[in-house]
Amino acid sequence: MSGTHRHIKFPSVIENIHLVERLIDEIVAQHHIKEDFYGELLIAMTEAVNNAIVHGNKLDTSKQVTVDFDIVDGKVLRFTVEDEGPGFDYNSLPDPTAPENIEKPHGRGVFLMRQLSDHCEFNDNGRVVVLDFAVLEELPA
Repeated sequence: MSGTHRHIKFPSVIENIHLVERLIDEIVAQHHIKEDFYGELLIAMTEAVNNAIVHGNKLDTSKQVTVDFDIVDGKVLRFTVEDEGPGFDYNSLPDPTAPENIEKPHGRGVFLMRQLSDHCEFNDNGRVVVLDFAVLEELPA
């Protein structure tokens, strides 16, 4: 499937999350993705981009967030979100479902990304997150 790669890059401003929302809308329409998956894609991706802007780049408008999109094996949507921050220890985040954390307004982003995607992987010390969504019907050969 040619022409499926998409690449956007933008300054670390919260309002730029709308660029990712528009990207998701275009991908969902172009690839006829079932409406059931739209919310999962949108929530996981806005969490990833929000984390990159706020936690990774610390709202520094001179730092960029990069989002890449590809289709893998004809059926998996793969999004890669990269920031220019120092990274973080993604293996020792507090569990947002633990009783002591349930009332906290923050700390659910990575949890949601892991729950809503089919595969969530962090690279480059947490500066890069790869989210896979197996939501496409495999196309006949």
